Amino acid sequence: MNTTRQGAAVHADGIGVEGPRGWAFRAVDITAEPGTLIAVQGPSGSGRTCLLLALTGRMRITEGEATVAGLALPKRMGSVRSRTALAHVPGVADLEPALTVGEHLKERALLGPRIQGSPLASLPWGKRHKEATRARVDAALAAARLDPETLPKGLRTTVRDLERIEALRLSVALGLMHGPQLLAVDDVDLKLADAERTEAWQLLRDLTREGLTVMAAGDGAPEDALIVRTARTAAEAAEAAEAAEADPTPVQDDAHTTEEEAADAFAEAGRS
Repeated sequence: MNTTRQGAAVHADGIGVEGPRGWAFRAVDITAEPGTLIAVQGPSGSGRTCLLLALTGRMRITEGEATVAGLALPKRMGSVRSRTALAHVPGVADLEPALTVGEHLKERALLGPRIQGSPLASLPWGKRHKEATRARVDAALAAARLDPETLPKGLRTTVRDLERIEALRLSVALGLMHGPQLLAVDDVDLKLADAERTEAWQLLRDLTREGLTVMAAGDGAPEDALIVRTARTAAEAAEAAEAAEADPTPVQDDAHTTEEEAADAFAEAGRS
């Protein structure tokens, strides 16, 4: 099987998302070619999740311009959604603790595009459909480096019985199921040990080496990742302070947007 993936180029010029309580993030610039590992960094509440959602067509940007795979945002949000996928995003792409690994994979496979050819081929009980589904599942598991044989009960293992790194790998596998050009992964380093964090980033880096564009939020990214920050650095804050002294017009501090404000921005902008 050919595992080469077609990644999406990502370009953003001064983009931001504003909600009822202020800016979730703003003034973000990105220039990334297909197959880039984009690491989104910033403190909690600085809009990391909102940025992932915005650049996958699931949240409307309210400032600036962006293109993903050559498609303009926010004008082509639906087309961008069809070419991107989310993994490990709380409240948006969650795993169900009571379901098994196999059930998650089967459900996601059934949500995929119809198989070309005879209408009968697309029926769930058709031989061609079963073969295509099995191939899609196996390819996603292999890409996410999740071997069911290593799990306590194989595919019958429930999510609540998975280790955190295994749950992350399952979420990535689900995101890869239908061949996105860009995969957005949130909280890569959430409650992972140092070795597991390195393992998680290595997985994402390997995906980019196959051609996929990956955008991931978290600390500990490899040195060759493209770093994008959703909060001002100390130098940028000092420069802004100097500008504020020269122009006393009140300006909201973007770096102190709370998680609640980010959620409000999400609700205001809307998601698919």
